Amino acid sequence: MSILGGGGATDARTAKVIQLYATPGGPDGAGARRGSSDQGRRRHPSQQAGAPAASRSVRAQADSGHPNTDGFGRPPAVVTPISDEIALSDEALGIEHRGPSKSSPLFSLGGLRGAVADSLTATAGFIRERMAGEYDVDEFGFDPHFTEAVWFPAIRQVYEKWFRVEVSGIENLPREGGALLVANHAGAIPIDAIMTSLAVRDNHPTGRYLRLLAADMAFESPGVSEVARRIGATVACTNDADRLLCAGELTAVWPEGFKGIGKLYKDRYKLQRFGRGGFVTTALKNAAPIIPVSIVGSEEIYPMLADLKPLAKILGLPYFPVTPLFPWLGPLGMVPLPSKWHIHFGRPIETGGYDESSADDPMVVFDLTDHVREEIQQTLFRMLSRRGSVYLG
Repeated sequence: MSILGGGGATDARTAKVIQLYATPGGPDGAGARRGSSDQGRRRHPSQQAGAPAASRSVRAQADSGHPNTDGFGRPPAVVTPISDEIALSDEALGIEHRGPSKSSPLFSLGGLRGAVADSLTATAGFIRERMAGEYDVDEFGFDPHFTEAVWFPAIRQVYEKWFRVEVSGIENLPREGGALLVANHAGAIPIDAIMTSLAVRDNHPTGRYLRLLAADMAFESPGVSEVARRIGATVACTNDADRLLCAGELTAVWPEGFKGIGKLYKDRYKLQRFGRGGFVTTALKNAAPIIPVSIVGSEEIYPMLADLKPLAKILGLPYFPVTPLFPWLGPLGMVPLPSKWHIHFGRPIETGGYDESSADDPMVVFDLTDHVREEIQQTLFRMLSRRGSVYLG
């Protein structure tokens, strides 16, 4: 699948971004490898010659534009350098970018005071209701009462006033039933998972919850483990993922893991390996659609300039980030920079067309994993080519 414009015409701005963000030969050189092995490989149903009409129509759309970015606006200008100092006009962006601009909160102390007041009010209400004892916790430890009364009100202030998150493609999430959301991972600490969770809750027509599959470290850290369980996270293992999907939950995974959130700033928006495709196996076993999620803005909250591996090893951490502010400013350096975020939910990749044995077929799993990864990577390139300033957009 090309990352150039549809109909054979080159999308100049996308090509410019590719020069800045893409590795030579494409991510991991996957394009070259696929060329010699396409024969005999089982492709996603929409790519097969005998695919149903609906799948063929999706593929036809892909020939005239990337299927996950149909709503990103008119064709761009001939040449637009990608730079933090050069902002694209609203006219070049899709409808999801229209409307009043959300300004940076850096000089809005009144807004910050209001955010603190709202959070304290919500917490006080939670304590009063909690004393009555009328709340439920599911088998994973998910506590909707805590999540709605304490967690989301606090996080929503950061979501709306600091990162100014914009969301598109929410219509691609099912109104009911299970689905596996697969997203790019970045930012030194997994703030992107928290922002995606709130994006689903606040924008889905029926206000669905997103259940997060988190790394073991989250459940081995004092304090973090209890909060993670309460807000709906669970261990990223096959058993828990199967149970969530069987229960019809929207479930999210970040396959890059620590390789994604711990990569250097110079490698921003270059997807790392997606492991061995365990998430694909889980989706195939449960016939759950896979929804690619592309997140722009998370790479700039902690620009990671170096990784002090010896210190990380001593502390038992996967990496120890060095940013322009951390560790030089101590705790103050841990405040994330207010980058402008955009979260895009792509079109579902259906898995119901595969037979039961597909989950145990390494070629099918590898092929579908590569397909999902490519969808996210290309969507990121197109989103990057159309955004304005990183921090003032």
